Amino acid sequence: MKPISITNPLWSYQGIDAAASAHELREVRVVIQRELQESLFTSLSLVEWYEAVNELHDRISRKSVELCIQGMVEDGFGQPPVPYAFIVFGSSGRREATLWSDQDHGMIISDVPHEGKEDYFTELGKRIVDLLEELGYAKCEGKVMCSEPMWRQTLSAWKRQLFKWSTELNWEPVRNLIIASDMRFITGEVSLATEWLDSFYDQFRRVPELSDAVLRNTVKHKATLNILGRVVTERFGEHAGGFDVKYGVYIPLVNSVRYLAVQHGIQESSTIKRMEKLTSLEAVPYPLMDACQRAFMAALKLRRDTPVVSRGDLQQSSGFLDEKQLKEKQRLYDLRETLGLVKRVHRALQRQLRFAERRRP
Repeated sequence: MKPISITNPLWSYQGIDAAASAHELREVRVVIQRELQESLFTSLSLVEWYEAVNELHDRISRKSVELCIQGMVEDGFGQPPVPYAFIVFGSSGRREATLWSDQDHGMIISDVPHEGKEDYFTELGKRIVDLLEELGYAKCEGKVMCSEPMWRQTLSAWKRQLFKWSTELNWEPVRNLIIASDMRFITGEVSLATEWLDSFYDQFRRVPELSDAVLRNTVKHKATLNILGRVVTERFGEHAGGFDVKYGVYIPLVNSVRYLAVQHGIQESSTIKRMEKLTSLEAVPYPLMDACQRAFMAALKLRRDTPVVSRGDLQQSSGFLDEKQLKEKQRLYDLRETLGLVKRVHRALQRQLRFAERRRP
């Protein structure tokens, strides 16, 4: 395979569309992943790099669904009996996935009556998960996958579930609703995803208390700076002495911006686009939004810079900065500054939550 064009990497993704088997698709992913990690690492801007990485994942997802349906036809199941939409959540939903992200996806199935549609999409969901795992995408530990009934439902069942999550206001259903808020359409019938989104945001218009429930979930995250302003590292385990970039910096910012976006009815899944919309609407005080934007770009860079190891033919990362990296003065200075911004955003939301709690009858 020819190396990726530095000036326009997307042309090489044609190899994904041409893949006729799981083996060929994995080979394409291996080559492009290596080129993105090595050749393009210093040749693209940070945002361009993430765009290229997520274009890779999107195309592989679409091709995987296509290959699985092809396999269903060959095995006598036929084509999908009714329209469907394959959707993604998590970092893929936000188009912020790294090269080594795991699976986070679901399915919306049309309400058009068909006797065998449940069995068909149950089998298809299992095949998609297994194929993606074969391609190097680890199964989601939280089981947010289209093989799971909760994340593979008809449109009407999804609407009932969204309604239930939004009215219980307990930790687990609100957490599920937060996961769902990053939904993004990948392939199938886009109108199903559009109607799903309309139903999702209707819950926030209908249940005013829902935003406060999301805020309560948002302000909880692990301490990253001690009282002396020093970075809190892992004390035990294989990452002892390292720093958890995902849960120490990235996720707190994603959660904060997501809450602000949902609060103001912004129907975007990308954190960057959410921040851009919040800024254009002047929905958030400029100092707070500026802190979010600066910290988030730093968080993306830190996620990309975590040490990479080869596992077979694919590359993986733990998501931790190691002790050696934390001894680099500039990196440690940048991390402390970023964590200070995260703390500033976090405190602002804590104040907002205290105010909201006082308003409650």
